[in-house]
Amino acid sequence: MTSLDMGFATLRSAAGRVCSVWVRVWKWINGFMPKGLYARALLIIIMPMVLLQSVVAFVFMERHWNTVTQRLSAAVVQDIAGIIDFYQLLPPEEGRRKIRTIAQDRLNLQIDFLPVSEMPPPAPKPFFSLLDQALSEELRKQIGKPFWIDTVGRSAVVEVRIQLDNTVLRVFARRNAAYASNSEIFLFWMVGTSLVLLTVAILFLRNQIKPILRLADAAESFGKGREVPDFRPRGAREVRSAAHAFLEMKGRVERTMEQRTTILAGVSHDLRTILTRFKLEMALIGDSPEVEGMKKDIDEMSRMLEAYMAFARGDSAEASEPTDMAAFLDELKLDAERQGDKATVVFHGSPVVTVRPAAFKRCLANLVSNAARYASSISITGHRDHRWLTVTIDDDGPGIPLAMREEVFKPFLRLDHARNQDEGGTGLGLAIARDIARSHGGDITLGDSLLGGLRATVRIPV
Repeated sequence: MTSLDMGFATLRSAAGRVCSVWVRVWKWINGFMPKGLYARALLIIIMPMVLLQSVVAFVFMERHWNTVTQRLSAAVVQDIAGIIDFYQLLPPEEGRRKIRTIAQDRLNLQIDFLPVSEMPPPAPKPFFSLLDQALSEELRKQIGKPFWIDTVGRSAVVEVRIQLDNTVLRVFARRNAAYASNSEIFLFWMVGTSLVLLTVAILFLRNQIKPILRLADAAESFGKGREVPDFRPRGAREVRSAAHAFLEMKGRVERTMEQRTTILAGVSHDLRTILTRFKLEMALIGDSPEVEGMKKDIDEMSRMLEAYMAFARGDSAEASEPTDMAAFLDELKLDAERQGDKATVVFHGSPVVTVRPAAFKRCLANLVSNAARYASSISITGHRDHRWLTVTIDDDGPGIPLAMREEVFKPFLRLDHARNQDEGGTGLGLAIARDIARSHGGDITLGDSLLGGLRATVRIPV
């Protein structure tokens, strides 16, 4: 490998490390970011405006106040320099008395003459040392003598000490005479404009977010198999386009389901007519072992036809309504006991859930009958929280192999070992049950039961 190749490899490695660090930093920042569209939109609008205001305030306002502060400090130092010059021209005692009077009456300064001594240690500097810098610079430029200043100790005044030949001149000047503070104006500007922007953004964004939330609710309701009443496209052009696309999709899905049901209803009518003729011909032929076998075949064909129709129709035309799930599961238990099966029912949580009652009962009944066919004991458990309704059906039967637990939901599939082909099933029970669960926005999964057999879990949103 040449030195050039090694250099490229080093660059690639460094770039990879930088990208990795950047990805970790971005993930950390993203953890603090709001997740809702409303909050994110507010952040997108407010943050650039606040940053822009900060830059404008810092670049323009701060520069303006820097200039004002420098000029005010220069004026105060000029007054102090004039006092020093006047003091040096007069006799010490007479000069001190006159200077105090003139400084207080004409210059609004309070002065005092201290014995000659060393200057105090440097006073603590404020967080924003603009006044210290401007005042110190002007004192060095105009007076050129040792000095000491304190801009922190007494917030309303500024103390300046200047060492003269035979005394130390102490001067108290009003802070606002030497310094133009912009903190109040800056805070007022930032808070006031941010509140105005936030108020306007909230008022406008709320109206823009509402159509998106209504569209999300309509899509969720349609996914759960519920009606979407009084939904109309509203809001911005893009939101209206999405709403129109949703309505067109909804219409196409409903038309497809209606056409499928209509076609199968016609086929069912024709096949039922033929089966009816078969039954009449069997009745005219008389009784014989062969005729009895043919009658059983015709009955099985009728059951299969009804199962096919139920699978194709999916009870989609039924309206959703609040249903007491605890009573619902008790009815399934009674139905199972009437057929000689042993069943128990337990329900936890609020029992009222909005479902299509007939379709959902068919879904659970298929699972219960599937368990009852191969087991001697069934346990039905329901649980409802703020988001989901979960119903588990456990049995002590032979169960289903792990590799086949998804395959059994395919239409017309019947297992060879755990389920007997001679039981007369059509292979549509589990397919119909899952189709109904998914039409409610949920699903069905199969697992191992604590009873030793199969556990079927139905989970739908509430």
